[in-house]
Amino acid sequence: MKNRERRFRIFPRLILDFNYGYLFLMIRYELAEDIGAEIEDILHKLDMSHVDGSRVVCVRSEGSKSKRVIARCHGLSRIMQLALGEKPRYVIEVVSERFDRLNKEEQTKVLIHELMHIPYSFGGGFRAHKPHVTRKKVERMYKKLVNAR
Repeated sequence: MKNRERRFRIFPRLILDFNYGYLFLMIRYELAEDIGAEIEDILHKLDMSHVDGSRVVCVRSEGSKSKRVIARCHGLSRIMQLALGEKPRYVIEVVSERFDRLNKEEQTKVLIHELMHIPYSFGGGFRAHKPHVTRKKVERMYKKLVNAR
């Protein structure tokens, strides 16, 4: 066996390092087309025209160590856009262990919350919780969505 093969044994989702005894759980990611369809519906019905749905990718993760996170919004920073020659893009990640347990209403509110972090400039940055993304504003947007359906 090669030196690296002797040191590491790789199993699905586990890495064992025999030199140091560490055990890492790896986070698994997969594209979430069901979440993407829901995002498109929300964008259309709430008239969030500043968000280009074709440049928002939805991902479901499994194996996160975080205790409170249900979903995250990731943006491609300006420096990465420049270096890669890409336009701004966003990834909405839902943490499967927590998101999938929520009822449909709460899942929709979480997705609205994450979409509200995307600024009107759609430039790769984020909007902060206060004053832009609050529970009250998410509830208002959810009611608007329910009335639009």
